[in-house]
Amino acid sequence: MKIILSNQSEKPIYLQIKEQLEEQILSGEIPENTVLPSIRKMASDLLVSVITTTRAYKELETDGFITTVPGKGCIVLPPDNKILREQYLRRMEEGFMQATGAAKKMQMPLEEAKEIFETVWNM
Repeated sequence: MKIILSNQSEKPIYLQIKEQLEEQILSGEIPENTVLPSIRKMASDLLVSVITTTRAYKELETDGFITTVPGKGCIVLPPDNKILREQYLRRMEEGFMQATGAAKKMQMPLEEAKEIFETVWNM
């Protein structure tokens, strides 16, 4: 698990942590049932306050990416949970919106776009 923080970013540090962990979970880089580093360990490793990491973890939990198990820590949830499924659907919609916009700019017929989708699906 690799997190790169930037003081130059307009995003707050906790959001940078949250978004990078979220991306790694969605991509499978951090698999389900992985126990994340403790809040204190993460704060120490990233040289940030415990409050910052606590907020990042709480938001990940609220968004359905992780759960806190007393005595074990924060664990990555399986991708089939309802909240995480919504996150995947949102990402798909964003990707489709981008692809659809490009296809429309090219005046591509819908049938051709469907063929491309099927080709990519079968890869």
